[in-house]
Amino acid sequence: MNQFFNILRYAKPYKKYALGHILSNILYALFGALSFVALIPMLDILFEKNQVKPIAKPVYEGINSLKDFYKDYLAYQVNLYAENDPQKALLLVVSLIISLFLLKNIFGYLANYFMVFLRNGVVRDLRNRVYKKTVELPLSFFSEQKKGDIMSRVTNDISTLQYSMLPVLELIAREPLTIIFTLIMMMIISLKLTIFVFIFIPLSGLIISRIGKSLKRKSDRVQKEQGTILSILEETLTGLRIIKGFNAQEKFNDKFEESSTRSYHFSNKLFNRQNLASPTSEFLGILVISILLWYGGQLVLVDNSLDGSSFIAYMGLAYNIMVPAKAISRGLYNIKQGDAAAERIQEIIDTPNPLKDKENAIIKTGFDSEIVFDNISFKYEKEYVLKNFSLTIPKGKTVALVGQSGSGKSTIANLITRFYDVNEGSILIDGINIKDLATKSLRQQLGIVTQDAILFNDSIKNNLKLGKDNATDEEVIEALKIANAWEFVKVLPNGIETNIGDSGNKISGGQKQRLSIARAVLKSPPIMVLDEATSALDTESERLVQVALENMMKNRTSIVIAHRLSTIQNADEIIVLNKGEIVEKGKHAELIAKKGVYQKLVEMQSFE
Repeated sequence: MNQFFNILRYAKPYKKYALGHILSNILYALFGALSFVALIPMLDILFEKNQVKPIAKPVYEGINSLKDFYKDYLAYQVNLYAENDPQKALLLVVSLIISLFLLKNIFGYLANYFMVFLRNGVVRDLRNRVYKKTVELPLSFFSEQKKGDIMSRVTNDISTLQYSMLPVLELIAREPLTIIFTLIMMMIISLKLTIFVFIFIPLSGLIISRIGKSLKRKSDRVQKEQGTILSILEETLTGLRIIKGFNAQEKFNDKFEESSTRSYHFSNKLFNRQNLASPTSEFLGILVISILLWYGGQLVLVDNSLDGSSFIAYMGLAYNIMVPAKAISRGLYNIKQGDAAAERIQEIIDTPNPLKDKENAIIKTGFDSEIVFDNISFKYEKEYVLKNFSLTIPKGKTVALVGQSGSGKSTIANLITRFYDVNEGSILIDGINIKDLATKSLRQQLGIVTQDAILFNDSIKNNLKLGKDNATDEEVIEALKIANAWEFVKVLPNGIETNIGDSGNKISGGQKQRLSIARAVLKSPPIMVLDEATSALDTESERLVQVALENMMKNRTSIVIAHRLSTIQNADEIIVLNKGEIVEKGKHAELIAKKGVYQKLVEMQSFE
């Protein structure tokens, strides 16, 4: 239930719709109760064999005689306008009943009208909040989570809330008010009978609540399994080439079917428990009505403390309670089911972000002198991948980092961009610790080109404008020329407006990499971070990309994480890493002359 109140916080921006909904529901419940009470004079006319007796205007004598006063006053008004004509009286009462039911349904529609904006607004804001938090969270969060499970939370879990927990918002005002107004009318008609009702309704509620206790646990299992299914599907689509190449279709098919079967069994248990709610509440409702018929019949026939027309109206009111009571019991079931989904969503929203900007973080608009790695150490888990690493990179210089896999090269790129924070030491740009900078302004100074050219299912132009949204077409084309990409883009059917498909799969690896470089060029940052930008390319593509990189690095400060010799031999300084520590540094010729670690790497022609 706590999660339900958490979700209610998202309804605050929609107060005016909530107010309209509550006011409409008050009138809906009031006219709903009155419409049944209005049956009494009609039944009186029918039971009196169509005779309308002239009566004097009644006088109110206190709350104890409220029922008789109401009944006599209604009969007096009907008699006054009907002029002792029973047909006119009947027509008048029927018109009154129709009017009351019409007003009830008009306000019922208005209540639903306001609720549409409230409910859909909450869903939209919640989905946007989860997505925004997902984008803000550090990369370390996603290394411990399955992508499919995150996708399931943003899609399936929010849909579960939309169709289970959020409809309960409609019940908060309407159903309790309907019950309250109906009970007031029932107490006015017969206090004895109403006390009798109060004994049985809580017993019914207790039975229903006991059935729903395990719903949250069952729902949680279903949602987790849906996340697993999405994870397997996402992995399959991403690695389809490998799956087919290694004839692993059957293995992945079995894995998917196992998860799907588990989901099948969990869903069966969940929905069968849900399906028990409706027949149980209906049977208990009929049981209460039957007991009321027996006891109320005793009051009419034996005790003579209740007249027949009032008893029939009372039974109508009693049935009027059963509908909202059933809706409330169903709503409690839905809250139990939605609670698990809300918990999974809230888990993302409440996850602390260790890389959040400090208060009054410094906004940096340029790069003036140097980057300093001051005795930094860093570990992803238990083992340090960088130990006591110190390096100064003056403005305008190109520094290359080389070493075997696991030596800590790519970690430098992750730390300078603040995808992760250092465990010890500090990274300074122009003497300012990057932890004191606004993350957005820090990354505005950086251009990143990675080994995997990450492109999006959009046009070439929109992919390039990612870092500079207001760029003109001329600037886009100039960036393509610098990146050695214009020659293939200009011959495409729609030029820079050409859609390159999912992950850029409509173009070659070398072309994707050149577009990735063009994107960094268009952003035009003062510092470039090149993380093994040519390692995945063939010789011809590498040559074209290498030219593009050299064009891009002119007059810029560059950190080059190298995989091949051709990328770094012209660097101002080469840093050789081994197991997270600097073992050699110098220019290419100097390091070759030392005949140390660097020379061995050159001989292998591969800086892994």
